[in-house]
Amino acid sequence: MMMHLPALPVLLPFFAAVFVLFPFFNERLPLQRLVTQLFLLALVAVSALMLYTTLRDGALGYAMGDWEAPFGIFLLADPMSSFMVLLTSVLALGAHLYACAGEDATGRYFHPLYLFQLMGLNGAFLTADAFNLFVFFEILLIASYSLLIHGGGRERTRAAQHYVLYNLIGSAFFLVALAVLYHAFGTLNIPDMAERAPHLSDESLPLAEAGGMLLMLVFGIKAALLPLHFWLPRTYSSTSIPVAALFAVMTKVGLYSMWRIHGVVYAEGHGELGGLGLDLLAVLSGLTVVVGSLGVLAAESLRRLIANLVILSAGTLLMTVAMGTTQAVAAGVYYTLHSTLMSGAFFLVAGLVVLQRGQAGDRFVRSRPMLAPTLTGFLFAICAMALIGLPPFSGFVGKVFIMQSALDSGDAWWVWPLVLISGLAAMIALSRAGSTLFWRTQGNVLPEVKERLSRLHFAGAGLLCLTTIALVLAAGPLTEWSMRAAQDMHQGVSLEQLNGGRP
Repeated sequence: MMMHLPALPVLLPFFAAVFVLFPFFNERLPLQRLVTQLFLLALVAVSALMLYTTLRDGALGYAMGDWEAPFGIFLLADPMSSFMVLLTSVLALGAHLYACAGEDATGRYFHPLYLFQLMGLNGAFLTADAFNLFVFFEILLIASYSLLIHGGGRERTRAAQHYVLYNLIGSAFFLVALAVLYHAFGTLNIPDMAERAPHLSDESLPLAEAGGMLLMLVFGIKAALLPLHFWLPRTYSSTSIPVAALFAVMTKVGLYSMWRIHGVVYAEGHGELGGLGLDLLAVLSGLTVVVGSLGVLAAESLRRLIANLVILSAGTLLMTVAMGTTQAVAAGVYYTLHSTLMSGAFFLVAGLVVLQRGQAGDRFVRSRPMLAPTLTGFLFAICAMALIGLPPFSGFVGKVFIMQSALDSGDAWWVWPLVLISGLAAMIALSRAGSTLFWRTQGNVLPEVKERLSRLHFAGAGLLCLTTIALVLAAGPLTEWSMRAAQDMHQGVSLEQLNGGRP
């Protein structure tokens, strides 16, 4: 069992998706919900075990089909990838609980699509090969195209057009970049590329630089880097609530890919390739934070505000890539855990607001009072204070970690103002949002709200909201593990180590 551990986060969602497609389950929605929940719980357990194992024993390699690296499909579980898989599993569990309250019944094949997207996400985090990173990107994107328009509607279809177009362009550039990199390096296995990077010939260096910049463009599209972020606000605010919550981790795939490619293959010390594009990334990530802050202030609905908070957090995390130090990446890992879980939780809270306010939805206008204002307001306050970065919540710990890493690397002069001003913008916008949603009310509670609300709605939102408390209580070990993950990623693994770990 342990020797197959790196493959299980990919195989479990795949087999679960195939399982619920059988006619016996496909025609019985309660059974689909039950089976998917059981597999998601198993995925959380496997992900936690994988993180524990990699922190204790180091990286685990897995050669699919028993082909040795760099020739076969290779999976690599190290603390960094294990963190991301565990994060995705917990987020998916909470969002799926919310979906089981009825959102999954608005269209067909929600559960298999949900599971196929998890398969693609986990595969992207675990792959040790740049081409297979592209393959898993396409798996998760194809599933996300269908999930985005699940339930139908003109607004979702219109948002999907921009989302699909942007990602098709990104996929085309991805293939071009891979062809260029294969010509330059003679391999697409990431550890193998890292070993060859310092020794490339003068003829191959321009190709390696061009391929690296193309990949930065592709990952920038996925991570919502300015000016490639325009697809995100409409997409995230138009889709169904549980899908929007799961999409909170989508921008982190681009971020993680930058850490993995530009932090390993184009790491400092790799000759002329070292630090490729980081100066440009520093400028663009800072501007992304600025634009995200302005979007937060200008938002007219809660979901649009949260979508801009996702852009803001993406810019903040991309600054950790631009700083290029191990401590900055470690701070980014912790902040990724916080921002992803809290953004997902906030989308679920926004869903609670929509269910209780009738035609007003989540727009910042006067409306009828909510059926459960106290509990909904409590969950809203937790998410808001965590995302602003107020103590003692996880956002405060994450921002202090980032600012400390910026101080140690000499980047405090530009990182600190952006982090502090963006937090102020978030506080202003969320204070306005909360006062409008919960205090500007008139009339009586809508009678049909009781039928709409379910305990599962609150269970999913509450589960993700409580993770900010867990992140604070475990802040000491988590910061140490984050540093370990960043160090192991920068040190990399050799092909001999990879092949020594194959089953």
